[in-house]
Amino acid sequence: MGLKIGAVAAGFTRDLDFDLSRVEALIRHGRREEVQLLVLPDAALGGYLDDLSSPTLDDLPPALALDDPLISKVIAMAGEMVVCFGFCEADGGRRYNTALCVTGDGVLGKHRKVHQPPAERAIYAAGNGFAAFDTPVGRLGMMIDYDKTFPEAARALAVDDAEVIACLCAWPTSITNRAPRMNEDRQSRLFDLYDRSRAAENQVVLVSSNLTGSIGGLRFLGQSKVVGPGGDIVARTWSKAGIAIADLDVRAEIEIARRVLHHLDERRPGVY
Repeated sequence: MGLKIGAVAAGFTRDLDFDLSRVEALIRHGRREEVQLLVLPDAALGGYLDDLSSPTLDDLPPALALDDPLISKVIAMAGEMVVCFGFCEADGGRRYNTALCVTGDGVLGKHRKVHQPPAERAIYAAGNGFAAFDTPVGRLGMMIDYDKTFPEAARALAVDDAEVIACLCAWPTSITNRAPRMNEDRQSRLFDLYDRSRAAENQVVLVSSNLTGSIGGLRFLGQSKVVGPGGDIVARTWSKAGIAIADLDVRAEIEIARRVLHHLDERRPGVY
């Protein structure tokens, strides 16, 4: 049974009304293409930070509580589709970089970004775990951009029986050594390397979404993609905005990948 997956590459801003209209347009586009799982980027509501050198609380996107009407509007838009999206979550006085997975029936799963680059630590609180959850399209797990740099994050989700891992990103080009061409940028190479490695080492489907365009001094890579459990890229947007769409029989693809070498079963945690 095939699952139609869409990985979004798009730009978002501090203008929440604009962002909401763009989310609606992307969901509408996905529905036309019969997408069942749509993964929007990190910071789809409110945009990402505009400065990674010395950001302040004033640089944060608008913070939304889980019961904010804008969140409810995205839930309503999702309808029968499973939709993942990122935003700045307000929880009392703390702010989290958060991803939600929803359908029209409500929230299916939530992830707060665990691994933070130095610039984020002073302004965002960190999440404290990785957990998979059941959805109408199978068992999913979520990560947020820098999380995928750490193999343990995706591995924890795979051990928790995630068949699909959604990684929602706000991943820019290199800040310290930007290349003249985006496809030659160090971060461009790492972005693809991490996506393919996390899928292949866990033998799962990985859906990687990312921002496009620029915010402040940051230029985002795009390069949204769907990666199969063998590490092969089956659909991608390259650097342009759009939706990378793949139709996969997830369970069958995983069974084929694990037929001879079953990485999760062959681990030896006692010696690590």
